[in-house]
Amino acid sequence: MPAAEGPDLMLLPRIPEPPLEAAERPIVQVLTAHRQREGAGFEVRRPFPGLDADVRDTDPFLLLDHIGPVTYAPYEARGAPWHPHRGFETVTYVLDGAFQHKDSNGGGGLIRSGDTQWMTAGSGILHDEMPPEELVIRGGAFHATQLWVNLPRRLKMTTPRYQDIHKENIRLLASSDGGALVRVIAGEIAGHKGPGVTWTPIDYLHISIPPGGRLRIPWRKDFNALVYVLIGRGRVGHEQRPIRDGQLAILGPGEVIALTAERFQESDFSDKLEVLVLGGMPIREPVTWYGPFVMNTREEILQAIEDFQSGHMGTIPATRLGETRGEQ
Repeated sequence: MPAAEGPDLMLLPRIPEPPLEAAERPIVQVLTAHRQREGAGFEVRRPFPGLDADVRDTDPFLLLDHIGPVTYAPYEARGAPWHPHRGFETVTYVLDGAFQHKDSNGGGGLIRSGDTQWMTAGSGILHDEMPPEELVIRGGAFHATQLWVNLPRRLKMTTPRYQDIHKENIRLLASSDGGALVRVIAGEIAGHKGPGVTWTPIDYLHISIPPGGRLRIPWRKDFNALVYVLIGRGRVGHEQRPIRDGQLAILGPGEVIALTAERFQESDFSDKLEVLVLGGMPIREPVTWYGPFVMNTREEILQAIEDFQSGHMGTIPATRLGETRGEQ
């Protein structure tokens, strides 16, 4: 998997093993992602929102889409053409392949394997997310996720901003035994901070665990905890409940998240258990949602629609945005 890797796990800072008496978080619910089409027709797996997911259990996270892993044939790759957002943040993490982002605030760039783009829609923005021409023409491997992070009422109308997080800047850590790789994209684990700047306090990790490996990581008591399996099979929580790719575990209260990789992994894309571990401070405010707008009240949604239709969320740039990383 081309996502950020350390030169040698044994040389990375290690996450101390939590005390045995520290409470491991139990399983509350395991959800299986449903499949649907998005954008110009690409397929995603979406563990939440859904019929079985309660927004109170995933708060402050609104949505998680998982694209791939897939190998596109020539002219098969699709993206999401220009569309608006207001009231939250989108976090796109590319594990394999590349994606081009442009927005009406002047942000954007080409993000490649291991990179993250963090867009705060705030008061309103237009953007598009498309595969680069090379991927469209030739086809190739692609694997990515997009997470929507809610903003509290006081920040719904904050000024839009864009963060381009290169994989070289992601904080890499090793488990206490040196076997698992932990990528800290945002937040802080055992005193090690990730590069993502967040309005809403969250932790966002991508963890790779070798077959048969076990990992116990400390977790803030005031954060919720979600584990989503990207690739592979493993066990999660105090009960060590089985979980596989496309499934999300919602964990209960505690101080430690416990993960184990099954001894036999069956994926063609990675020989390890690959998981996202997410957590954040619940906002606990009303959520009113209409397509690309997430606000607190119906009246705010109606205002967002009016603002979009009247052009107050920006205009589509007529010319190419500045130089993007990876282009000549």
